[in-house]
Amino acid sequence: MPVESERPVPAASPVIGEAEIEAAVRVLRSGRVVQGPEVAAFEEEFSALVAGRHCVAVNSGTSALHLSMMALGVGPGDEVIVPSFTFAATANVVRLVGAEPVFVDIEPGSFCVDPDAVAAAVGPRTAAIMPVHLYGHPAAMDRVGAIAERHGLAVVEDACQAHGAAQGGTPVGALGTIGCFSFYPTKNMHALEGGMITTADAETARTLRLLRNQGMEQRYANEIVGANVRLTDVAAAIGREQLKRLPGWTERRIGNARFLDAKITGAAVPPVAPGVRHVYHQYTVRVPGDRDAFQVRLEERKVGSAVYYPTPVHRLRPFLKDGAPDPRWDLPETERAAAEVLSLPVHPSLADDELARVADAVNAAGAAS
Repeated sequence: MPVESERPVPAASPVIGEAEIEAAVRVLRSGRVVQGPEVAAFEEEFSALVAGRHCVAVNSGTSALHLSMMALGVGPGDEVIVPSFTFAATANVVRLVGAEPVFVDIEPGSFCVDPDAVAAAVGPRTAAIMPVHLYGHPAAMDRVGAIAERHGLAVVEDACQAHGAAQGGTPVGALGTIGCFSFYPTKNMHALEGGMITTADAETARTLRLLRNQGMEQRYANEIVGANVRLTDVAAAIGREQLKRLPGWTERRIGNARFLDAKITGAAVPPVAPGVRHVYHQYTVRVPGDRDAFQVRLEERKVGSAVYYPTPVHRLRPFLKDGAPDPRWDLPETERAAAEVLSLPVHPSLADDELARVADAVNAAGAAS
């Protein structure tokens, strides 16, 4: 058991340092807090992370996903293939444009969409595939991309948890038709709140810029129906500072994960598929049996943890059919993951002794199971 003087090890620890504070104050003092130069600079700098793609900043990862659906013309009568083991925003945005999500199962190792399930789900109404790079592990984009190409489908990468991840040397956000990132405070980098959309197509980028600004490029000259989902210059300035430190933070996350891989025996550590760069937004183990009791034992040792996600999206109220899960969705790996996953501290703020405490607590909890 822990001694009273031990400080809790948090599951996540957002960084807001002096550089971020100074950047925010600088923008506030400038008076250009919206539609100023910081957003354009952030977009240009973020482009280097996604192989030079066009970047369009918005106010959240959800807005990034939503505008992507709109830019692709997805709407009523269409279907979009999505995993059920994800945050609800992935499926919410499909409904927001009047289309229907088609839920598919995941691979047990990566927790990302199973390409075989994706292939089986393609139908005459399919408009797009939305793989999620869950926890920072890239989905099998080579296989998903081949399916999309065969059927003439768009691929929207939900990369909201995967800044800097890659498959085969190509960064996520540059593996599909469109990529979407989130800058929520607990992500690998943040802007307090915000999102980024990436695409190789200049015309799609222009459409996205119109959509984020009420459909306008020139003031009061609306070209299409849009919304106000712009990123503020304050948020962009913070994001620029975070982006500078992302490479170092990512290496620290990977190093922390390797330490835990080597030390943990009390739970099943996360495998990494060949040829991918996992950036460990979450370090997620499997706990067969009573996960909740396991989590309590970690809490007793002052080690934080979290469950992402306890309820598959197809079981959430907005996606039920007549009050129950739609019988079309037979997703055994999704159900198993929701019952077993537990995310442990892996963030770059962890000290070496805290990492050791995480491993020791997991092993003790496993031994008590």
